[in-house]
Amino acid sequence: RSGNSTELSKFFDENVELTLPEKRNSYSKAQAQLVVKDFFSNNTVKGFELKHKGDDSQGGHFCIGTLQTNAGNFRTNVFMKNKNGKEVIKEIRFQPVD
Repeated sequence: RSGNSTELSKFFDENVELTLPEKRNSYSKAQAQLVVKDFFSNNTVKGFELKHKGDDSQGGHFCIGTLQTNAGNFRTNVFMKNKNGKEVIKEIRFQPVD
């Protein structure tokens, strides 16, 4: 909700799949933190509204919400899994809302 990439990256897995309006790739934890930091600097976060959360078929969890920024809203999907007794983020998708 705060747009703090450093705090968010504490929950990243060793590799994270990121989908942004202009790019999509798999990044190391450190690279992903920089990519998300850049995204947040270009899209100042105003808030986040959770729409739905649940479990996936592989035993992981997901949540879907709307990220509100100064540049518009983004449908946000976050996919997590349990690794060594801790929830880690495997994938984040930011898609512009029309």
